[in-house]
Amino acid sequence: MSPAEHRTATHCPYCALQCAQWVGPSGEVDAREFPVNNGGMCQKGWTSSALLTHPHRLTNPLVRDSRDAGFAETGWDSALARVAGRLAALRAEHGPDSVAVFGAGGLTNEKAYLLGKFARVALGTSQIDYNGRFCMSSAAAAGNRAFGVDRGLPFPVTDLDDAELVVLAGANVAETMPPLMSHLQRARLVVVDPRRTPTAERALASGGLHLAPRPGTDLVLALGMLHAAVVDGHLDPSYVEMRTSGFDDVWRVAAQWWPERAERVCGVAASDMRTVARWLATTTRRYVLTARGAEQHAHGVDTVTAWINLSLALGLPGRPGSGFGTITGQGNGQGGREHGQKSDQLPGYRHIENPAAREHIASVWGVDPASLPGKGRSAVELLDSLGRPGGPRALLVFGSNVLVSAPDARAVAERLDALDLLVVADVLPGETASRADVLLPVAQWAEEEGTMTNLEGRVLRRRRALVPPPGVRTDLEVISGLAAALDAPGEFPADPMTVFDELRRASAGGIADYAGVSYARLDAGEALHWPCPGEHHPGTPRLFTDRFAHPDGRARMVPVDHVEPDENVDDGFPLRATTGRVLAHYQSGAQTRRVAELAAVTPEVFVEVHPDTAARHGLADGDLAEVTSRRGTTRATVRCVPTLRTDTLFLPFHFGGEGAANNVTNPALDPISRMPEFKVAAVRLTPVRAPATNPAPAVPAAART
Repeated sequence: MSPAEHRTATHCPYCALQCAQWVGPSGEVDAREFPVNNGGMCQKGWTSSALLTHPHRLTNPLVRDSRDAGFAETGWDSALARVAGRLAALRAEHGPDSVAVFGAGGLTNEKAYLLGKFARVALGTSQIDYNGRFCMSSAAAAGNRAFGVDRGLPFPVTDLDDAELVVLAGANVAETMPPLMSHLQRARLVVVDPRRTPTAERALASGGLHLAPRPGTDLVLALGMLHAAVVDGHLDPSYVEMRTSGFDDVWRVAAQWWPERAERVCGVAASDMRTVARWLATTTRRYVLTARGAEQHAHGVDTVTAWINLSLALGLPGRPGSGFGTITGQGNGQGGREHGQKSDQLPGYRHIENPAAREHIASVWGVDPASLPGKGRSAVELLDSLGRPGGPRALLVFGSNVLVSAPDARAVAERLDALDLLVVADVLPGETASRADVLLPVAQWAEEEGTMTNLEGRVLRRRRALVPPPGVRTDLEVISGLAAALDAPGEFPADPMTVFDELRRASAGGIADYAGVSYARLDAGEALHWPCPGEHHPGTPRLFTDRFAHPDGRARMVPVDHVEPDENVDDGFPLRATTGRVLAHYQSGAQTRRVAELAAVTPEVFVEVHPDTAARHGLADGDLAEVTSRRGTTRATVRCVPTLRTDTLFLPFHFGGEGAANNVTNPALDPISRMPEFKVAAVRLTPVRAPATNPAPAVPAAART
């Protein structure tokens, strides 16, 4: 590694733990001591330097005249003029909502903020959303409903160091963010997951439990535990009376879910429900943490709410040494949803339909509040509307590979192909980029300045260690350039510090208040968690210590009941498929599938199947199988896993093409969060003989260097 004076302190480009890194002058990386990662990184962080000099890197704008034609290189002025001209023409003919924008939870706070401003001011469109809708939306909605605020962890990660008991509901952190496990070394773990994951193995080794519910029944499990807690005398009545409201309504539902009844539905032993309820009630330092397994359902908000209700009944949230939280997934999944790239939000976590919020933001932007559009479509609904009558005819994508990450991938491909214009700004050309009309090469994490907000609400500095390759611009420069080409009102600066200072003013007084956060304070090493409303405010590492964010200071306990998944098994589709991540890969795999060391660990898609289930379908370990739902088919190599439920299949979602797990997933949406049902799809399993290929995304010929 380079001498200290020649290296730059920044953070990993991957998950929301945001492990600290050193980046040297040649792009070499090393772990940096920091509270969230304790000086460690996972495989993805250690190999992240491979992305900086990857031969498939986009380094010039690429355009083509038709989807059947090849890409040709062009200059930036020409590319931006081409995009702006088409956008202006479509808006003039079909109105501002004929143009849509799709962002990402990996964008810096500055980029998320300016992208939202660009959509609403430069384009005048309401049609903007982002891939965080696939990740945290159900937990965010549940947190807002219960606590009055959404911050993934309302306490620092380091509070977990002394935990005696941690319940992980739908979280496989040993694979998705391994350095977090260093904070769980002392804890007995209870893992709720239909699979025996490495995290579940750690739970058993810690003297804890692995609870494997039938996919789609996590809510029943939480109700059974709440019933056991109350009947067995573990309710915290003074906490419930002083700090919550709504318990009686919640109990009327939970009273019907005695553990034996819950066991018949979810498949988890009633005795285990009682054990976990007793552990939670009798342990001093205890936490309940949810993640995607609890959230990615058509009723994910209610499922997370059920875990919140259990936590409140036992007096966890806001109590020193205890708490409830949600493990944010994407690198800036927290900040990405706070500053305006979500269809219903304005900066500072303000609701776009609130008149006072609109007036405040309009004053910062220098526009008439009436000129701001209203709430647009959520991510799945937006993608489904592309190219349809009354839907957007152009889409600008920043940092998201929707053709792999969105449910029902076949339908998404059809909608992308129906567009008049698809523009993708990215570092490497993924599956979505292969369908674009214009490809814009942008800088990546080690080549840009900005801020990220990690899973504990801590604002972090991303620092530029390297100069981007010639011909590459930052996302901020792209947005600024497009705004100028469109002759947009207001200011669209490309300098990240200038953008952040505007973001501070825009967020002031909002739920996610960054007014007191500055580059100077962050560079001086201050640990600033939002809300931080003033320059002398120390930030708020722990929420809820005295009151919750509702006007009366109480948390809301909301009654929720079990609803079956959107689709059930039948003779034609007798199995349930669920999806998730594996250690070597991240999200759509557009980055990690190109890193040789990671691709060698998991080179292709696989499907986990219980050996008995495989045998019943004429399959054995290593065979090629088709997993087919009512929407499409995925081809994958069989892995026989004796610990898996016999009624369940597992597919990692990092691969594209015929190996895309989202070929089979269900786009049914939660009525509140609009989260799609990634975790339950009715499928059938059949043998095939053709070879499976799951390559890295196709690279446009003009992009090869």
